[in-house]
Amino acid sequence: MKSTADIRVGSPWSARRNPNTPAMKFAILGFDGPEGEAKRKLHRPAHLARMEPLDAQGRVVLAGPLIDKTGSLIVIEAESLADAEAFAREDPYTVNGVFERVEVHPFLQAFPKENRGR
Repeated sequence: MKSTADIRVGSPWSARRNPNTPAMKFAILGFDGPEGEAKRKLHRPAHLARMEPLDAQGRVVLAGPLIDKTGSLIVIEAESLADAEAFAREDPYTVNGVFERVEVHPFLQAFPKENRGR
């Protein structure tokens, strides 16, 4: 998943999701490589800038670094597993070697319960 040769042109996040289509959630686990901590500092602005549009669309469920410094957890809404994998593959942390390994898994949110009248 670290290869940059298979990066898609364009972004699945440029348009809003059809509100009539149920959102699918995906957990992205990025595991830092040996120089992950040092590289993370360099590429954090680009990583956050890439997350911002998705967050503005309400498609970031949660995201952040693991405080044991082993990597990051990102839970997003995406149209498909392929779109979630593309998002993970194109992330600046993946492209620039912060993450040594990335896993993308379909995720079923049990808690907190959605639509609590927020």
